Amino acid sequence: MSFTQEQLSKEVRWQFSRSSGKGGQHVNKTSTKVTLFWKLQESALFSENQKAKIAQKLASKINAEGALVLDQESERSQYLNRKLALRKLAKLLKEALRRPKQRKATQPPPQALAERKDRKSKRSAIKSLRRPPNLNE
Repeated sequence: MSFTQEQLSKEVRWQFSRSSGKGGQHVNKTSTKVTLFWKLQESALFSENQKAKIAQKLASKINAEGALVLDQESERSQYLNRKLALRKLAKLLKEALRRPKQRKATQPPPQALAERKDRKSKRSAIKSLRRPPNLNE
């Protein structure tokens, strides 16, 4: 199931606070830091299987109340920080729902096996020349 940022924005709760960082005196007057709260279990966009997968993959970002919490304060405007936070949430969810590529078991090519055997025999010959001579024979 695919989703859009607009659909996600309807399920998100926002909290705004004063941001640190660039902005000069402007920082002291405006609340540009954005905290995004998204409750996974209350979402209507995903099936139960998808919710379980998201909960497993993003367990470290989900708090005790079951809300995924993201902070964004890199920009000087609240609008841009909201856009970036929503984009970050969409990216996290898409990554959590992405299926990993199945690995195909392969055999090494015969030429590689022959080269390895040749290298081993050359190395063995070099090492055998280092041994002290056997004087008992």
